[in-house]
Amino acid sequence: MSTDNPRARHDLEFIPFDHEGQPTILVRDRLEIVPWGTGIPQGLLPVLALMDGRHSLAEVAAAVTEAQGGRLVTAEDVAGLLAQLDTAGLIDSPGYRERKAAIAAAFAAAPRRDTVFAGQAYPDTPADLAAYLDEVLAEAPTGAATDTAPLAIIAPHIDPEAGRAGYAAAYAAIRGCAPRRVIVLGVGHQLMAGLYSLTDKPFATPLGEVATDAAAVARLRQAGEGCVDPSELPHKAEHSIEFQAVFLHHTLGKTPFAMVPILCGSPTGLLAETSRQAFRDAAGPFLDALAELVRQPGTLVVAGVDFCHIGGKFGHTEPAEALEEAALAHDRALLDALAAGDPDAFWAESARVDDAYNVCGLTALGTLAEVLPPAAMVLLGHDIMREAPTLSAVSFAAAAFTAR
Repeated sequence: MSTDNPRARHDLEFIPFDHEGQPTILVRDRLEIVPWGTGIPQGLLPVLALMDGRHSLAEVAAAVTEAQGGRLVTAEDVAGLLAQLDTAGLIDSPGYRERKAAIAAAFAAAPRRDTVFAGQAYPDTPADLAAYLDEVLAEAPTGAATDTAPLAIIAPHIDPEAGRAGYAAAYAAIRGCAPRRVIVLGVGHQLMAGLYSLTDKPFATPLGEVATDAAAVARLRQAGEGCVDPSELPHKAEHSIEFQAVFLHHTLGKTPFAMVPILCGSPTGLLAETSRQAFRDAAGPFLDALAELVRQPGTLVVAGVDFCHIGGKFGHTEPAEALEEAALAHDRALLDALAAGDPDAFWAESARVDDAYNVCGLTALGTLAEVLPPAAMVLLGHDIMREAPTLSAVSFAAAAFTAR
């Protein structure tokens, strides 16, 4: 662990709850290194967000001091806190990485990627799940379906209940389609090495397995040497592709298709700068190989992404309400760039705000912008989920792209 520029784990979920009248944050660790039931004070979230590998102990201390209205916090204070956080399993340290390696080896040997969120985020029996998904899709707005089969859709990856309007609009657009291959660009919230993570494991769902296109995965792995994480572990507990697999299995019905599951990580620290050129410098051969797959007949692309993450839960000192107008305007600017087929404008908009609004789908959307042939975009929905206990919010959208 670097005590000069500490890095908190960014593969954890933080769930607000009330404990004996006090707002507290429950930590959910899908790797189970942090025991279930571990809670942390709500005020610790912005401090963890500052521990991103880029800020020194002194810089973290200065930011916390400012946030507390000048009440002095020293680098030594932060170092003491850092030691406690590492003991609790919250820091990216040698001890954490050793335990993670053992978990990765076990997952690599598994024959399939098992469900993680069945029974939590969606029903875990075939009948109940099918009925639930039918209810969601029935809420699609009139006109969500397109006259021609889409080349790609943008769907949320937020909890299906929170984002049901977005899921309904996105997946209504592909009802009746019969792709042979579905490339899913998910968000690798647990991806900490490389821009991408691949797996050729089939995805289990309560409705049955979703096969993967092993040949396509192998081609991308070869092309992506240098930007693809050699480990498959980021797929083990990631929800962004699992949710798409469930909706795809249900929506495409009995159409046989194979999925290409691609998790896209944060560009922070991996790109020389926030620009299209830096992105292509880092991932050009991978993007070119992916574009070749996308151009093959019978291929659909699904970007399972959320957009802005704002408020205290995501490192902001201001509540989400104060940032919402600017964050949603940023979403629209990114969507406008995608609609125009302008990857340079997409990255320029992100650079303009220095990713101040934590767009977790940035790499996935940037990838979509690179690999799609000329297409017309229809925005089917744009919404925000507000989390009052943490004064935070997450935005998401649904869109369809058809050939021009």
